Amino acid sequence: MKYCLGVDLGTSAVKILLVDKEGKVVHEVSKSYPLIHEKSGYSEQDPEEWFQKTLAGLTEIMEVFEGEKEDIEGISFSGQMHGLVLLNEEKQVLRNAILWNDTRTTEQCQIIIDKAGDKLLEITKNPALEGFTLPKLLWVKQYEEEIFNQAAVFLLPKDYLRFRLTGNIHTEYSDAAGTLLLDISKKEWSTELCELFGIDSSLCPPLVESHAFVSTVTAEITKQTGLSCKVFAGGADNACGAIGAGILADGKTLCSIGTSGVVLSYEEKADKDFEGKVHYFNHGEENAYYTMGVTLAAGHSLSWFKETFAENIGFDELLEELNNVPIGANGLLFTPYLAGERTPHPDAAIRASFIGMDAAHKRRDFVRAVLEGITFSLNESIEIFRASGKTINTIISIGGGAKNDDWLQMQADIFKARVQKLSSEQGPGMGAAMLAAVGTGWYISLQECAEKMLQPAKEFEPIPENVTRYEVLYRIYQKVYSQTKTLSEELTQFRK
Repeated sequence: MKYCLGVDLGTSAVKILLVDKEGKVVHEVSKSYPLIHEKSGYSEQDPEEWFQKTLAGLTEIMEVFEGEKEDIEGISFSGQMHGLVLLNEEKQVLRNAILWNDTRTTEQCQIIIDKAGDKLLEITKNPALEGFTLPKLLWVKQYEEEIFNQAAVFLLPKDYLRFRLTGNIHTEYSDAAGTLLLDISKKEWSTELCELFGIDSSLCPPLVESHAFVSTVTAEITKQTGLSCKVFAGGADNACGAIGAGILADGKTLCSIGTSGVVLSYEEKADKDFEGKVHYFNHGEENAYYTMGVTLAAGHSLSWFKETFAENIGFDELLEELNNVPIGANGLLFTPYLAGERTPHPDAAIRASFIGMDAAHKRRDFVRAVLEGITFSLNESIEIFRASGKTINTIISIGGGAKNDDWLQMQADIFKARVQKLSSEQGPGMGAAMLAAVGTGWYISLQECAEKMLQPAKEFEPIPENVTRYEVLYRIYQKVYSQTKTLSEELTQFRK
């Protein structure tokens, strides 16, 4: 039997899968690392942590692997999008990576809007938001000029990890699309935008396809881990999540709930215009695209609630009474704006709310309200897709939102669509392994690979009476943003 490795460099941990030709996960390992929050709105990580934890994970897998080492034929990567890693001429890291959920760059976003105007949407298909890479570059240029002047190249997180394993520097289109520097349609770095913002185009790494062979692991990595195989470029976490869920044809839609939440739909062409209301990126499949809405604090809202109010119990226990609480959580409503919001409200200042609390509410009511709020936020993206003329009847749910049947039924009821759970749901890590599988020549296309490696396990149909009740609650939910926006802005003066 032959095998491939999929490495998913997430926000809180790196997850590594060893996958065979049938899509079976033979071994998996996860290694966590910390976030660095120096100030409110700041979110950073040390790239060395990514590398060391990945080395530890690869070593662990190789130690338990019982086959011949040469039977592991390829490795590829998925990674958190938008994060800025700056390297100098000696390819040394100049500062901590600034992550996707860092919101310090509101000033730089306004500069981009003022200078680029309509050109930004025309070229990149996306608006200027704090999470993207270009605002981070401009922040470093403005506030850490000495560091910026030393920079020779920037990398996205998973590209830095691949560089440390191979010594070669590249990125690929699905991750580059999240920088605000890629011409989405032409699939090239925009010299026009680079010149407009005073960024030397040499800072932008070479571009390759997601399934492209870029190198083999270095002799030093082989010595440390025992791994010796071909290395393939990989993709952004959302693109790889789409691949790993089989979102490889027009009309296919994905709901992925991790730290953030994503609703993603496949697109065949780059000429659709959503007016910047949702993201539009290059797919990990060659010459394909996807449109995407993002909830910044989806799974993070649930993990925050657990860590703050139920630290000593597991997630399964926390959710076990979910079905005993009626729709609407007995009059309690939650908006998941812990880290600001992205879709449909690109607002770094807005903050989360519980609305309707009274002394009768129990912990289980709050839990249901959190899950309903997360799902409502994701539904706002689905409604934007539908308003553009897209038909969405079936949604593949992956991540934390697919681990609880009651939450899956809630998604079907709120989304008003059939929701499917996969038999072996491994998200972006599986997508990365599939890119390696195609790169090594196991399959001629990602579609063929998906047919062999992915199978649905459960389906949840919307329940009509639940749909009706949620429609009423959803309309109330949509009012909360506008009615708390000013309050959140006024409270920023009291944040650390």
